[in-house]
Amino acid sequence: MASSIQKLPEGKVNHLQKKMLFTLFFLALFRIGVHIPIPGVDTVALGEFFRTQGANLFGMFNMFSGGALQNFSVFALGVMPYISASIISQLLTVVVPYFEALSKEGEAGKRKITQYTRYGTIVLALIQGYMISNTLEHSQFAGTNLVIAGGMGWRVLTVLSLTAGTAFVMWLGEQITERGVGNGISLIIFAGIVASLPGVIGNTYSMYTERQMDLFRILLIAFICICIVAGVVLVEQGSRQIPVQYAKRQVGRQVYGGQSTHLPIRLNTAGVIPPIFASSLLQFPITIASLAPTSPVAEFIATVFRPGEWAYNAVYVSLIIFFAYFYTAISFKADDVAENIKKHGGFIPGIRPGPRTAEYLHKILNRLTLAGGIYLSAICVLPSILSSKFNVQFYFGGTSLLIVVGVALETFRQIEAHRQSLRYEAFLKQGTIRPRRG
Repeated sequence: MASSIQKLPEGKVNHLQKKMLFTLFFLALFRIGVHIPIPGVDTVALGEFFRTQGANLFGMFNMFSGGALQNFSVFALGVMPYISASIISQLLTVVVPYFEALSKEGEAGKRKITQYTRYGTIVLALIQGYMISNTLEHSQFAGTNLVIAGGMGWRVLTVLSLTAGTAFVMWLGEQITERGVGNGISLIIFAGIVASLPGVIGNTYSMYTERQMDLFRILLIAFICICIVAGVVLVEQGSRQIPVQYAKRQVGRQVYGGQSTHLPIRLNTAGVIPPIFASSLLQFPITIASLAPTSPVAEFIATVFRPGEWAYNAVYVSLIIFFAYFYTAISFKADDVAENIKKHGGFIPGIRPGPRTAEYLHKILNRLTLAGGIYLSAICVLPSILSSKFNVQFYFGGTSLLIVVGVALETFRQIEAHRQSLRYEAFLKQGTIRPRRG
């Protein structure tokens, strides 16, 4: 591996290094913004409030934001409004003909949809920012007001600050995707989760020294995490290899084709998107409840929609499986793949080219997506159930582990693909392959 890097042109290697340094720099900017609080909030009381939340939705969203919600920083909303807007825009491409037509216009249509997604992100950030500010202004913890000096001016400042922070985080993610390495939004969530690991370890050690948790429980949780990591790596690397045979064809005196290859379809085609989308969508009950925190509806939502409860798990699993099918249908077009195979003179042995091949691919894809959705649901739900049974006071369950491992694998995969392309360019420039002369 090292020798292959040395053969690359220095400028090309520096280009890859610059992309990685650019990614790390923008992630560092995100981490700096997490610690810039909005004025007027008692951050000490708010921090104590979140430390008592443990494994509920508030703790989970605080972890996804990298502690920004606990600090009530300008990045408190994180990327959740952007993810919600992305869900809405992708649903509109299926339901609304105008957006469906835009999705088929290539790069120009994609830019328009991205622009609409940005507008939707700002609107959702304004709504969620107002609801959070209104909830905090009327909330207390241990007899202490969470907001030191409220009022209309503070609410306006808070809403504008949270919206501006969300817009900046969205811009950071887009810049990382365009000019860095990996998917920017996923890497920002990844950075937020990883940043909470030292606190999780310290909290676990404190619970052990205070005899709130024995060594057996700690070892059991560590064993579960290791098994989840191993299972995620195993499944994420697994794929169904569909054989494809290309018929021979003669052009002049030359014979082309006749080779056999495989069409790989990953077991988890949707990746980490379904858990992220499902977690983001579960914000809506909490957002609705924040309109009237003392109402019976708010109390019912706070009681039922809690990790470990059967209603929460049922909704969570349903959303994960739904988004697994939804995102797979968007990212993998079985009809287009079948048409491309037919155009290049290929066929799947025993299956007729064209519509029959598309039906066959749809059948395989549906089975793989169901298996992938069940796998995602098991990883995301089982650790939270076990954690609630063992009274674990932090949320680092299957969802976070899945995101961390999945994003890391995908990022390293993109880095390796970039290095392979650079090695291929260097191989061609060495003159080993020479063009034929007529």
